[in-house]
Order: sequence, then C-alpha cells, then structure tokens
Amino acid sequence: MANNKSWQSRMTAEQDSLAVNFVESISYDKRLFQYDIDGSIAHARMLSEQGLITNKEFSAIKKGLEEIGSEMKAGKFSFDVSCEDIHMVIEAALIARIGDAGKKLHTGRSRNDQVALDMRMWARDEADIITELLKDLQAALVELAHKQGQVVMPSFTHLQRAQPIISGHYLLAYVEMFQRDRERLADARKRINVSPIGSGAVAGSTLPLDRKRTAELLEFPVVSRNSIDSISDRDFCIELVFCCSTAAMHLSRLAEDWIIFMTEEFGFIRLSDAFCTSSSMMPQKRNPDMLELIRGKTGRVYGSLVSLLTMMKSQPLAYNRDMQEDKERMFDAVDTLRASLAIMAAMVRTVTFREDRISDGLDRGFLDATALAEYFVSCGMPFRQSHQVVGRLVAQCEKQGIKLAQLPLEAFTSECVSADASVYKCLDPANVTRSYKSSGAGGVKQLKDQLKFWDKQLSKSL
Repeated sequence: MANNKSWQSRMTAEQDSLAVNFVESISYDKRLFQYDIDGSIAHARMLSEQGLITNKEFSAIKKGLEEIGSEMKAGKFSFDVSCEDIHMVIEAALIARIGDAGKKLHTGRSRNDQVALDMRMWARDEADIITELLKDLQAALVELAHKQGQVVMPSFTHLQRAQPIISGHYLLAYVEMFQRDRERLADARKRINVSPIGSGAVAGSTLPLDRKRTAELLEFPVVSRNSIDSISDRDFCIELVFCCSTAAMHLSRLAEDWIIFMTEEFGFIRLSDAFCTSSSMMPQKRNPDMLELIRGKTGRVYGSLVSLLTMMKSQPLAYNRDMQEDKERMFDAVDTLRASLAIMAAMVRTVTFREDRISDGLDRGFLDATALAEYFVSCGMPFRQSHQVVGRLVAQCEKQGIKLAQLPLEAFTSECVSADASVYKCLDPANVTRSYKSSGAGGVKQLKDQLKFWDKQLSKSL
C-alpha cells in the first residue's frame, strides 16, 4: 500500500485500513477519468514544449494515458482503492506501464490544481448537456402549444380562478422559466470555463510552466489569476448546483400543476399511461408517479446546494480535504436534474388538454369580471369605481345563480350610462381571450406572436 502513495515517504507508519477507506474517493470520482487523462496529456505536452520533459517521454506518457483511458472506458480497468483517487490511480497505472517517464507527469502539478481542472472540465460539459435538455423541454412545450394552444382555460392566483387564458399562454409561461435557466447556465459557464492548472498546491511553481498553452490545449479561454484562489475555489460548483436547483424548482412547479390538473376534480389534462402507475390495491387508479418523483427529487437537488454551501462556509485558505465532498453532491444534483428534464420532456409530448372537461367549468368563478371592469373603464369610469361596481354585480349574480353575461342590459346601464349592448362582447371567457390587447397577454393574437418568437428562438443556439 505504501508504495502506491506519492506522499508516503513523509509518514513513519503505513495508513490504517480504516483511514484508507475513509479517505478514498475513487468509488465516485472515477467518472472523471477522461477529464483527468485529457488534462494530463495537455499538461505533459506543455512540459515537453517547455523542455521539462523530452518529446520521447511525452510520446510514452500520451500513449500510456490513452491506453489506460481505453481500458477504463471499456470497463476492463481494476481500480485500487488504496490509491485514494482517480488522479493517483491513473498515475500509478502509468508508472507501472512506462516506468520513469510516468514519474515525470506530475512535474509542476498538484492534485489540488489537477482536481480543480477535472471538475471544471466536467462542469463545463454538464452545463452544455443540461442546456440542451432544457431546450428540448422548451421545444416539447412549444409543440404542445402549437397543437392544443387555443383551449380556453382559467388562470389561477392563490389557486383560485382568476382570468381566462388560452392553454398555449399557460405553456409558454414555463418556456420562459426554462429560458432563464438556460441563460443562467450560459452565464455560469463563463466562470466555470477558467483554467486553474499550473497553480500547483497553493503558490504556483518555480518551473517555467506555460499555463496559457495548457489552457489553450484544453479549450479554456482564460487562466485563473491567483493560485490560492484557483485551488480553493468551489464557487463554480455551487453556482452550477444553484442553476440545477432553480431549474428543478421550475420543473417541480410544472409537476405540481399537472398533478392537480390530472385529478378528477380538475380533469384538465390526460397523461399517457406510459408515464403513470396504478395502485397495488385500488385497480381503478392512474397515479402520476413520475410527476410526483420530479417534485420530490427537487428537495434532493436543494440538499446538494445546501451541502456545498455548508462545506465551504468555514474553510480557511487554501485547499482543505473537506472539498473532496464536492463531487458526490455535484454529481447527484446534475444526474437528478438530467433525469428529471428528460422524463418531463417525454411526458409533455404525451399530454392532452381535455377541452370538454375544461369548458364544462368555464362558467364558474366569473372569469370575465376583470374584463367587465375594464369595459367600464373604456366608458370613462375610474377603475376603482368600476372594480366596486363589478363586485356588486358579481354578488348579485351569485344570489341569482347566473353568469354576468345573463344579466339584463339594464343592470349594466344603471351602473354606467355609457354602457350599451357592446358590453356582451367582453363577457364570456372565450370572448375575453379574443379581446386581450396588451403584449404578453393570454389571448389568441399574443399566442401567435409568441409562437413565432419561440420557433425562431429555439431554432438557434443560445
């Protein structure tokens, strides 16, 4: 065991087996193997260009690393837990293959800047993958809005019926949320995409390392400015998981809506049986388990964010082993969000709005009350007065068990002398959705404009 550890010569006793198992991270950081290999090849190339190793040694290192990577990818590599982490596993395997040349790979490098590099490369790729998954979910929602976007339905505030909208307007509200998630990730990616390699353990190196060259080889546009911050920074981890948490929150809101909409009490949508389960006892049940799991897994993503923030909150500069705890939390948050986004997009493509059920209840809740108040405003009445007038008319309708559109014209003219038969054009939910004039409103015209915008937006990169 002692021979596998680069730092063992300082110790006077071999590491206890309990300590070996407690400190290891290879069980989960082995998924970083390709990033570690790519980073090591770039580092070795830079060392050869700087004359710190020979071209022959670089060729041997590169060939050895590529062989190790191929074996790992094929599942033919045996990971030794006593080597602690993916960095030392790969280095030990390289030395075993090519001898002394492998011992030169770590020149001018520490595991501190090595792990920071691997994590940034991984986070950069994951940000791109999540961005594409968000875009696919947006596309699924836009497709549904094209197909069934003109179903008149109630909107809600306080979970109470508010104003009539069309279903496409409702769907595009989530497209907006997921667009912000994409933009947030794009912004975070700028801070992720900074090369820390060459910062060493904490203070850099006395060797003539060309950090810009290594960054260029790994497609980083810039290098970090301060070696202490380079190896102790986990803001990029926290920021990525924050982005995941916000996207998970948006998914959870959509899941909650649809769990409610699927109930018999609402009956607004139907989801394919492919994404439902039944009950082990009640044979009639169609349970939205996938939606409920998305909602539940949001808490899991939040937990990763709180874990990372707590891990970092009291750490002195610079690197501390606490930071080893970043990986499992990051991996889990990203994996959970990726799975949730993929299944939500698949579900969206099976959803049907149940227009008959929705229309059956459109007369409930006086959805056209606000439009009536605005009609009186167009007749010259102050809004505060028209608000009170319509409130009285609604109370009158409730007593009589009728709709606003069933009131006689005299009921309106007695409150507003300028009112006439045109008042009925603003009554009835479908009429209201055709009457919206403000941009971004819940009407037919606005939906057509918004769909044109999103069709164009989703056809290009962010």
